[in-house]
Amino acid sequence: MTCTSPPLLLLCLLTLVSTAKSLVIDVNDEASIKHASFVFSHGLMTYYNGNQSGEVPGMFVSPYYWWEAGAAWDTLIGYWFLTGDTTYNEIVKSSLLYQVGSDNNYMPTNQSTTEGNDDQGFWGFAVMTAAERNFSNPSSDEPQWLELAQKTFNSMAARWDTSSCGGGLRWQIFQLNNGYTYKNTISNAALFLLAARLARYTGLQKYVEWGEKVWDWIEDVKYLDTDTYYFYDGADVATECEDLDYLQWSYNAAIFLAGAAYLYNYTEDATWLNRTLSTLSSISIFFYPSTGIMYEAACETVGKCDTDQLSFKAYLARYMGVTAQLVPETYSTVMDHFTTTIRGIEQSCVGGTDNVTCGTIWFNESGWDNTWGLGQQMSALEVTQNLLIGSKDSPYTADSGGSSSGLPNGTDGNDNNGSSSSDSSSSSKVVSRGEQAGAGVLTAGISISMILLFWWLIV
Repeated sequence: MTCTSPPLLLLCLLTLVSTAKSLVIDVNDEASIKHASFVFSHGLMTYYNGNQSGEVPGMFVSPYYWWEAGAAWDTLIGYWFLTGDTTYNEIVKSSLLYQVGSDNNYMPTNQSTTEGNDDQGFWGFAVMTAAERNFSNPSSDEPQWLELAQKTFNSMAARWDTSSCGGGLRWQIFQLNNGYTYKNTISNAALFLLAARLARYTGLQKYVEWGEKVWDWIEDVKYLDTDTYYFYDGADVATECEDLDYLQWSYNAAIFLAGAAYLYNYTEDATWLNRTLSTLSSISIFFYPSTGIMYEAACETVGKCDTDQLSFKAYLARYMGVTAQLVPETYSTVMDHFTTTIRGIEQSCVGGTDNVTCGTIWFNESGWDNTWGLGQQMSALEVTQNLLIGSKDSPYTADSGGSSSGLPNGTDGNDNNGSSSSDSSSSSKVVSRGEQAGAGVLTAGISISMILLFWWLIV
């Protein structure tokens, strides 16, 4: 359903009202899945104000950081690709292009106080998805999706830091930012996944080599336990990365899972297949033992998830979905996880005044937990829409229908060719924060207002 004309918009809004009492998701019915996805995407966009006068295009309301905005646009590209609904495409496109920064590598100057390598990486993921899914290309006088992904990768790769821990990326880009002395898994996961996706899309060997380099380093510093395939959070350079923080976050495992799947799909190297299957097996720790429903194990059971962590399940679902496409051996396991988790989502997303606002806790099946937010909506949407992944094309490449253009050999001569460097200073940029808005109240308010407006016009 594309809600772009007044009659269809009215129908969509009436549909929202009609689902206010319950939302049943039939995992065997495409129409039911698409309907639920539409409801969740609408809830997600109630947190966006970048198209309002005086606000910043591409940014969501406070307290959502710049990085999570990039993640949300990635989700909505997936929403379009999987459901066919073009409702948000123009907003997504304009947002991705507005935030590119002066060097077209997602380092906008207004974000320089807080941007980390992981933050930059999530915007790189979004434009890589745009290239792989043949999302509407920018005009010829604008930077292209593949070009943006390559420049983001080159900017990150140039910060590979051999001055401590034998390599790796630091969490933060700028020395004055808190976390600069910490080398974390997620920043290196971002570099790894971009390398893997660029390798498959372009066929350039240098990206394969970077993927191998990052994975080897993660193993060497024991951020990855090769016995269990658990990925840990990171360590400080002051200890030469030996004093590990053993917290496990779902998005670390998910991003390495997808990167391994991309590299196996491209290289057909059995090593990458083994890494894919081993990582998929290890992420069972993010599905609650008694119910099998997805949860953020490190924080949900103790009620300590922060704003960022509330969105992590979205990336677990997203990258499980693309893994199922790239490595058929994983498909049944991934789908089993999704179909079980849907039951938790169905009973949780009954909150707010619209009765379709999603909460945080799905695993105990006790209904809406009186929480709401961008992360909760994005997570529910990613699980739901990825139920459709089996009927869709795998990510395109330059040789299989991908239409986005990029840089010759991955470089334009101004980015160190993606070569190693211990310089972590680079040139400018990153984030903003704020207070959380109530999705339920906002969704209901918009829906009722629009229905009344159309009723008035008709009468």
